[in-house]
Amino acid sequence: MLFRSFLTAFGGLLLAAPAASAQSFTVDKPVARALRSVQPTDVKKHIWYLADDKLRGRQPGTPGYQMAVDYVVGQLKALGMQPAGDNGTYTQTVRLRRATTLPGATLSINGRPLTYGPDFTLNPNPGAPSSSVTAPLAFAGYGISAPELGYDDYAGLDVKGKVVVVVRGAPRSFPSTVASASQDLLVVMQTALQHGAVGVLVGSTNPKAPATPSTVKRQTYNVLDAQGQVANSRTFLKGMQVVGNLSTPAFQALLVASQLDTTQILPALQSGKPASKALAGTLQATYQSGYHDFESYNVVAKLTGADPQLRDQYVVHSAHLDHLGVGASVRGDSIYNGAHDNASGVASVLEIAKIYSKLKGRDQPKRSVLFVLQTGEELGLLGSAYFASHPTVPKENIVADINTDMPTIIAPLLSVVALGAQHSSLMGLVERATAYLGIGLEQDPEPEQNRFIRSDQYSFVMQGIPALHMKYGNKTADGKNNLSEQVQVWRAATYHKPQDDTSGTFDFEAGRRYAQLNFLIGYQVAQDPQRPTWNQGDFFGTRFGKK
Repeated sequence: MLFRSFLTAFGGLLLAAPAASAQSFTVDKPVARALRSVQPTDVKKHIWYLADDKLRGRQPGTPGYQMAVDYVVGQLKALGMQPAGDNGTYTQTVRLRRATTLPGATLSINGRPLTYGPDFTLNPNPGAPSSSVTAPLAFAGYGISAPELGYDDYAGLDVKGKVVVVVRGAPRSFPSTVASASQDLLVVMQTALQHGAVGVLVGSTNPKAPATPSTVKRQTYNVLDAQGQVANSRTFLKGMQVVGNLSTPAFQALLVASQLDTTQILPALQSGKPASKALAGTLQATYQSGYHDFESYNVVAKLTGADPQLRDQYVVHSAHLDHLGVGASVRGDSIYNGAHDNASGVASVLEIAKIYSKLKGRDQPKRSVLFVLQTGEELGLLGSAYFASHPTVPKENIVADINTDMPTIIAPLLSVVALGAQHSSLMGLVERATAYLGIGLEQDPEPEQNRFIRSDQYSFVMQGIPALHMKYGNKTADGKNNLSEQVQVWRAATYHKPQDDTSGTFDFEAGRRYAQLNFLIGYQVAQDPQRPTWNQGDFFGTRFGKK
């Protein structure tokens, strides 16, 4: 058991102590021994297999991805983890649809036709091969409705039956994680639908953006349910008739026709002053969508909890298993191996499972633990979106997700950022775990990267489940504390390129510490009689916590 000084009559952990007690955090000897079972060489072994050229970049729906599935299933089986997928297996089938906007799409405003590519693009409709819409227009600013933050683009604006035109962004006053979530296209579409809109067009505000070729084919990926209906999509929602983009010239011309000026509107929006207005004229659009359907898999394994009262609740340790496959050649290499992104995160989950497998008797977790390796993250968080909304256990019994995505193990792990933990009681558990391991805890050094909504933990958040994602901090051994600058250089040369392979830079000791840290956070959740809670009045808890 952890936290010997907080043992209670329940024989478990009392984790409601204030953060100041983090320095007194201790672990029992059996747990400490289990933590030491993680070795840098084992982290390396997992990464080297998953990032091998023979897996061809682990693209969903390919034999290489299946090899990755078989590998992690074999590892989890060997550790004694039980199947928790479909029908007593270790996998959950995820049916994916690649949708493509076919040539011939048309869009006109007030009878004036626009040119596909240079003026506009349309997302394919994953649920209707042929689509058409005739509707009035309204400008809805950022498309944000957050009255609890004193901001609402829809206040006093009637958009029922209309196509809303928005720009991407959020008021400067919004916290970084809230700003990231507010401008997520999925949230923008959901908000528009809630107000009765039938479409969303995102206007570009970058006059230097190059014109899109008229030959471009917009492709998106979506998840289908067992009946072949769209279950999850981040680019088109049921009830929408059109979703797309307007170029800067087309967007500005639309506003000018309604006597709106972007040089006034954009500063007003940034300062937190909505500038919404009904727009003159009517939009007409027609387009067709083509489909390619295929199957992929989430891997789901389980360690049953030891407490009869808590074993039906679940802590999730997750990471995405997929990467980009084979693509355009960069410096003579076309296999996008994904060693850091995200073979390293999968290695972490496998090593976390190994730690749990070493625990016996009173040290076994009270809650059950799920190990979920997801598909389709690179296609838009699709595997996690499907699992979080259609889990293989009762959704209401999932209490937290501890996600690991590209921990970026290129330097010693001296400090971390707990992305998303500040929104729930998970932060207290992070403080104790980092204190025990002697790891610093910092604010996000790169909030502009919007990382909180760009990885699989956000799929759980959107289902009302507290979640976090541990990333590197800024601290360095030489005292310069500029690791984020080093990572930016690494990212420019390596991220989402074939160069993210086993020839790159690795610190496997950092990988060991990442696994230990994530285990300690999840284990505390598993042992606490109280499930994690959203902070009082928190944006994400208020927005999603009632699901």
